[in-house]
Amino acid sequence: MKKFFFWVIGIMFLMLITLPFVLILIGKDKLHDSDIPQKNSLFISEQPQKILAFFPHPDDEVTVSGTLMNLLENGNEVYLVTLTKGEAGNSMGEHTKSELAQLRTLEMERSAELIGVTQLNLLNYPDSGLENLGLDSLKQIALEWIEKINPDILVSYDSKVGLYGHPDHRLSGLALEQVFLENRGKQNFSPVKLFQITLSPKQIEVALQLSSGFQRNYPRDREEGLPKPDFSVYTQPYFERVLAVMKSHETQQDVLKDLMPYHDKIPSWIYSRIFDREYFHEVK
Repeated sequence: MKKFFFWVIGIMFLMLITLPFVLILIGKDKLHDSDIPQKNSLFISEQPQKILAFFPHPDDEVTVSGTLMNLLENGNEVYLVTLTKGEAGNSMGEHTKSELAQLRTLEMERSAELIGVTQLNLLNYPDSGLENLGLDSLKQIALEWIEKINPDILVSYDSKVGLYGHPDHRLSGLALEQVFLENRGKQNFSPVKLFQITLSPKQIEVALQLSSGFQRNYPRDREEGLPKPDFSVYTQPYFERVLAVMKSHETQQDVLKDLMPYHDKIPSWIYSRIFDREYFHEVK
């Protein structure tokens, strides 16, 4: 009887030890496609490179913050351009647009500090009003910042959906993409690569189940959806800092919870091994 009791205890202990690893394997299978290659960095270069990350809102950088940290750690320079101060964001009626712009400016500055960006350029174009500026104006803005910074690499949202359907996301991605394709290879145009943030097909399906933003805005026709990733970048070592970047945007926590659902309910060491990569499409 005593021998049987020890066997039961041993089996229960083994189950407790192995359960987290089973959860990690299940989580990875639910979110990641095995046929998409994984890399340790966005690109390989013998010389330090300049990267321009071009986004419409404070908090957009969260989606790529692990990759930016990796690039900086490897000796590259990262310049972040944010077109608006996010005054049209959801504040649950607690702040006026002017107040929210001030708060989100401070949040963006804190986020940039946590990432360690070389330079933050926080602009003052109208939040949720980039459509009114027009695509040509956005392209001119993008070109001016490229000429000012002379980056080697560009990073942005995609041009089809803007990750989950926000017009500002899509238009800023489209403007940068068109500028890149129209000028690539020309004298005095420095960028040689453009990478767009995207999601794996499995992530899209999970997001459509869990995220109200995706459910409202994502195209019903999958052919019109996000570009398929060419690869992912391994970001697990930066998870705690990525989480700190996300939390720095205090006014937008209700929106950002869709980005990392249940992160506050699952132990960090488990969660970080499931949400351990960021996906990219290279524009060619």
